[in-house]
Amino acid sequence: MKMNLNLLHLVSCKAIVLFAIIISSAMANDLSFTPNVTTEFRYFPESPAYDGQFEYFQPSIYFGGEGRWVSKDRKKRVRFEPFLRLDLQDDERTHFDIRELSYLQRFNDFDLLIGNAQIFWGVAESRNVVDVINQFDEVENSDETDKLGQPLIRFGKYTDVGRFEIYYLPYFRERTFPGKDGRQRGPITVDLNNADYNQGRGKWAGDFALRYQHQIGQFDIGIHVFTGTARAPFLELNEEGTRLLPIYQKLTQSGLDIQWTWDAWLLKLEFVIADQSDDNFVSSALGFEYTFFDISDSGLDLGILVECLYDNRDETKTASTLFENDIFVGTRLSWNNFYESELLFGAIIDWETGSIFSSIEYERRIGENMKFEVEAQYLTANDTEPLAQFEHDSNLTLRLTRYF
Repeated sequence: MKMNLNLLHLVSCKAIVLFAIIISSAMANDLSFTPNVTTEFRYFPESPAYDGQFEYFQPSIYFGGEGRWVSKDRKKRVRFEPFLRLDLQDDERTHFDIRELSYLQRFNDFDLLIGNAQIFWGVAESRNVVDVINQFDEVENSDETDKLGQPLIRFGKYTDVGRFEIYYLPYFRERTFPGKDGRQRGPITVDLNNADYNQGRGKWAGDFALRYQHQIGQFDIGIHVFTGTARAPFLELNEEGTRLLPIYQKLTQSGLDIQWTWDAWLLKLEFVIADQSDDNFVSSALGFEYTFFDISDSGLDLGILVECLYDNRDETKTASTLFENDIFVGTRLSWNNFYESELLFGAIIDWETGSIFSSIEYERRIGENMKFEVEAQYLTANDTEPLAQFEHDSNLTLRLTRYF
């Protein structure tokens, strides 16, 4: 029976991807595709902390693009977003992924999405504790903003009382980690070839999720239930003490996200109750954003952001987190000009230990076909804190993207 179930998962996942490929191929004559190429240059001002890591400079280039086809009646849609990075320093960071390859069919009051897709849940700025569908692409960045594409089938239906969605995820994608050459890692590298799963699970175990969304007046509400494999692995030292083995555990969680919009205020809450590897815990993000619009008739908008982060998991049983008792403070500047210039500064501060993870991001268009980005990350922590293992990895990143 187990063999037949695994075969069903295998066939269903391949059917998802194959179906999307066939659809996009059939529409090739009407499919628009906008490719882009980005040159990226990272600089780490401090010497590496561990043997094998590269010194200071990390140049790379990545290729992407967005393909789209929409039927004349706008009830059918195909999306295609490939991604390929070539990194000169870290072999693990050289990788290819299909971020999106999906087909959406709309009917009268329901829709069906099938293929490889990226799904976002949440309202907070610093961390989205409810965002559970996609795996994070940690070789891209350590701040949980880049995602791998996820094979899925989603059935959605609009009703008078809100939108309901059912997700089936036939195949689990393991997390990426920097290699021995890479920065932004701990003293012991992760053994990507010997991942393990507990409670009889595996890549083809299949995950399920239910989500409800509704807007009531000034409130945007989301409620979800998820059961499947946790995206973050528990890292266990191997017998030789030379590598970390990623162990993917079963996760069941329920979550709530609410955003209240009132004048220039956005009040935000994300809250999750989880059961993972016999550990029951809660994770939350609570805060606000206030925006000063068009300051002195300059067109400049200034946003002030404050959020509190909390997580009480037992890190001896489940994957560790850096966001146990933290406060996030930040500001967002939007120039609202032709260049679409925007600057975001934020810092996550552990109010118990004083550890700080801060970042500043600036981007603007150059002409009609190029975009320039600057990102800087600064880390500081006491030697006994988990963040201390990355303290030598403060960095400055420059990107220049050309759209064709």
